[in-house]
Amino acid sequence: MKVLVVFGTTEGQTRKIAEHIAKRVGEHGPNAQLFDCTSLPAEMDIDTYDAVVVAGSVHQHRHQTSVVHFVRKHLEGLQAKPTAFISVSLASVIEGDQKEARDYVDQFLAETGWRPTETFLVAGALLYTQYDFFKRQIMKLIVWRGGGPTDAGRDYEFTDWDALSEFVDSFVEMISP
Repeated sequence: MKVLVVFGTTEGQTRKIAEHIAKRVGEHGPNAQLFDCTSLPAEMDIDTYDAVVVAGSVHQHRHQTSVVHFVRKHLEGLQAKPTAFISVSLASVIEGDQKEARDYVDQFLAETGWRPTETFLVAGALLYTQYDFFKRQIMKLIVWRGGGPTDAGRDYEFTDWDALSEFVDSFVEMISP
């Protein structure tokens, strides 16, 4: 069994999440192949995979364009097999609930026409120490308004790795013969 894991990332947390997903899938036996949506092989044929996991992060209220393009290009193949969409955002951290994060997923699915078998919301990270001055100030303001951490002298990782692992385990169990 082969599982394709593709992702789009802006600051690297979604790459880290996708790597975790691929590793966890592999621990269950299926062969997982990992690709960044911005550097897919030209001969990529998703029909050769038994299942597909797509991970994308939300920035400025939208998922990466590369993820949107991947889903649109491969929509027919995605609809024909078990799939999962992992949406990474800080919405649940900043807003304190899942509604805004769910709205981003709904917007993405409406935009692409995709109906994944499973969806999962994952909290991302605030990487204050990696932002330039301007972005750090904007992020502090956004996070402050939502009641999140604003100490820009450190980074914050909100990803619940145990919950993500449980989701992956459940997905692999579902797709296993």
